[in-house]
Amino acid sequence: MSIFSNILNKIFHHDSAPAAPDTSAAPAANANAAPAPSPAASAPAQSAAPMQEVDVEAVLTQMQANNSEQLNWRTSIVDLMKLLGLDSSLSARKELASELHYTGNTEDSASMNIWLHKQVMQKLAENGGKVPDELK
Repeated sequence: MSIFSNILNKIFHHDSAPAAPDTSAAPAANANAAPAPSPAASAPAQSAAPMQEVDVEAVLTQMQANNSEQLNWRTSIVDLMKLLGLDSSLSARKELASELHYTGNTEDSASMNIWLHKQVMQKLAENGGKVPDELK
């Protein structure tokens, strides 16, 4: 399993992942607009059905609250990986960079780490995660 897949699984299948903070607001919207989402969601529903939208920020904030170590997951790929219980070593980050097609110099770990954090947040959003714009 790839490192990014592990990140997805840790966030999207978190025991108390708020799979629907949006569903608290969405039932009213869906009740009024049930016919409209159906055609748009009919094709992607089959492929996206297992992945419900997950509020990534809420999940990570909750994980941080339950973690004794103060980690800056909002800007640090190392801290994000630590929070998720994943290997955050340089070799693991280089492997993640390879998975995500990083074209920069992996010896410049600072630049790579910044790129990785942004890419991970963007990929989480692309895979059904609700990620605030400031984290992408």
